[in-house]
Amino acid sequence: MVQLVSLAPFQGAGQALEDTNDISEGIMSDYLRTVLESNLPKAGKKKKTVLGVAEKNLAGSIKAAFPYIECETSETSEVVADLLRGLRQHGPKLLKQLQEGDVERAQLGLGHAYSRGKVKFSVQKNDNHIIQAIATLDQLGKAVNTFCNRVREWYSWHFPELVKIVSDNHLYAKLVIFIGDKTTLSEDSLHNLAAIVNDDESIAQGIINAARVSMGRDLSEMDMENVQLFAKRAVALAAYRKSLSNYLSSKMNTVAPNLAALIGDTVGARLISKAGSLTNLSKYPASTVQILGAEKALFRALKTKGNTPKYGLIYHSSFIGRTGQKNKGRISRFLANKCSIASRIDNFSETPTSRFGEALKRQVEERIEFYATGTAPTKNEAAMVSNFKNIYV
Repeated sequence: MVQLVSLAPFQGAGQALEDTNDISEGIMSDYLRTVLESNLPKAGKKKKTVLGVAEKNLAGSIKAAFPYIECETSETSEVVADLLRGLRQHGPKLLKQLQEGDVERAQLGLGHAYSRGKVKFSVQKNDNHIIQAIATLDQLGKAVNTFCNRVREWYSWHFPELVKIVSDNHLYAKLVIFIGDKTTLSEDSLHNLAAIVNDDESIAQGIINAARVSMGRDLSEMDMENVQLFAKRAVALAAYRKSLSNYLSSKMNTVAPNLAALIGDTVGARLISKAGSLTNLSKYPASTVQILGAEKALFRALKTKGNTPKYGLIYHSSFIGRTGQKNKGRISRFLANKCSIASRIDNFSETPTSRFGEALKRQVEERIEFYATGTAPTKNEAAMVSNFKNIYV
């Protein structure tokens, strides 16, 4: 049914990788253009040439270069799909010069080289660290709260009054490690106990007084050891969460300094994580950034014909909390606009700087002041031009 008319092999592994990268981007290389020009029949009024193409994006580039050729892909034509499937299956039989296994080895080598290049030169490789860090940070936050609550519940059998004196989970776990058996507390422990509770001697004295009259039951040595070991794990986990937060802050200041200066490290990282990358976030319009993270509420509102949400992840920004209830929607729309500008500056600028983010932050603060007092804010063009001169002039 099919016979080979022409074959144009790559000159080497380097050219094969280069052409494969072009194909993945939908670009027709000069080599491919030369092959098509030498093998396709000339255009005619009555005779029409149909070219089957495996890659949909590449078909558009070929059609633009050869208007007289009609391109069909495996997605639009079953005949093309069957032909391409047959060529892949019976390729070694059509190419007589090849030995058994040559095609498979060439495909494997090209696949490894292509994947290695994509990973090595990925423009999103810095974004991936931010996405993983914020996901880990959120998971650690839930885990630390769960563990500290478990420490409270467990240790309260021995010293129930401590829960009412100290409300902070992290501080409570540290006190469990220091106190251990409540009967060992005395006035001599006041100084060391005060150092744990931020040098507040009144709280430290209250803990000592409560330990003397505590209604809790005694724990065996083994039980107390396990409670303290678990408390140490919770404290270590909280310390690691703090170091991871510092790492995320430094990474955001390197990858997206303007977005971090505008809306904060955590909220900015969540926006990048939700979008998939900084590049994707920079491509989103401000209306999408505004409701990013509230997709369920949006589709539920569209389905029930109710009110659509006014904000998504940007609700956690301090700007929304500082605004009056009737202006929250307007300030969220304005903040989303500035976030979109900041992400585009971060994504496409060559030298990272937070000056534009700081200028955008001042604009948001001026807009909040405008809603509260009526003071006219600085226009966007004037703010950007002034800031641009401060950096580059």
